[in-house]
Amino acid sequence: QPWGSQQVGLFFFLHRVIHRQSLRMFIWSFLMFSQEVLILIEKVILEIVTSLSKDEAPVLVLPNRSSWANVSFDNAVGLQMTSGSSVTTVRSNCSSSVTKFGHILKVLSTIYKLVQSNVYATKRDIYYNDTQLFGSQRTVDSIVDDISCMLKVPRRRLHVLATSKGFISGDLCYLEEDSTKVDCHSNSTSPSVMFVFTLTCSPDIVSSAKFVLIVEKDATFQKLLDYDFCTKLCPCIMITGKGVPDVNSRLMVRKLWDTLHIPIFALVDADPYGIEIMCIYKYGSVAMSFEAHSLTVPSVMWLGLLPSDLQRLRVPEDALIPLTQRDQNKLTSLLKRPYLACQPAWQREMEMMQRSKVKAEIQSLASIAPDFLSRVYLPNKLRYGGWI
Repeated sequence: QPWGSQQVGLFFFLHRVIHRQSLRMFIWSFLMFSQEVLILIEKVILEIVTSLSKDEAPVLVLPNRSSWANVSFDNAVGLQMTSGSSVTTVRSNCSSSVTKFGHILKVLSTIYKLVQSNVYATKRDIYYNDTQLFGSQRTVDSIVDDISCMLKVPRRRLHVLATSKGFISGDLCYLEEDSTKVDCHSNSTSPSVMFVFTLTCSPDIVSSAKFVLIVEKDATFQKLLDYDFCTKLCPCIMITGKGVPDVNSRLMVRKLWDTLHIPIFALVDADPYGIEIMCIYKYGSVAMSFEAHSLTVPSVMWLGLLPSDLQRLRVPEDALIPLTQRDQNKLTSLLKRPYLACQPAWQREMEMMQRSKVKAEIQSLASIAPDFLSRVYLPNKLRYGGWI
């Protein structure tokens, strides 16, 4: 039965009320999180002041973010930092760590001002605010992650952002926190969108995509865009972190998975480093294991390029590349990772690579036919379930 004007009016009235209540809830949550961050920073400073009042050299204690011994594996979460992890001590009276101690205090001071004034800054902004003090951008990057881990607060709640390097394209529209609408549909003037995923809350995401395809390399991503892959087969979303993914790329994949509940596939080179990149999306990394719950996507499936595909498709030998000693060492290291025990199919593929002693890039499929990847390989894989 068609709605009357009164029913339509009531619907829009209720929609406005619900939207306002959601906005109030978001503002309240935001203020609570901001206050929590300020209190945590104040606690660190208070401990430093207390040490000084006792004529003791202040010390900062940071969880060790580089040791596998500090990480446990959960199949539903990925690699996560253990509660009793070993720590690194940064002393103010030690010549080898006093500089780092000063760097941490400087960045903590900057973060406190940002959160207090509800302003955001990039890690690059922080570096250029005092280049002589920090010496390099890498120093700031590491300090920000150390602080995030020490306070047990996600980096975005510290009001510190990172410049995104990833691209996204396909059947997707979403709203940024400032209500900017981002349309990721490909067109001749804007084939892809470089996203800056700076949200502290869940974005409004609209999509009819049937799956998400993670593409390791930008060159492959652009080639699939040229073919208009996101619309020709079926509506989908493509995303690339252009190699090893940054945090924003991983956050975006996680948000798409949480919101859309659709399959997530990975298309990477058939080599140890491509496999490792896929594992970062799926299981996370040791360095960012303290943020595993917001960065990992345990449902990621390996669509290609599989080592077994090289034999099955009879990829020409001149398109294959011998494994270097470095490749073999990386492969051996990967096979020892805790998550491989629950992925026997992945393990078999990697052992096949180990025996054959060859690797191949996604572009090697062009040796069969120039458009083999987009017209044959991916459509058949997706149609007939060629993933593991």
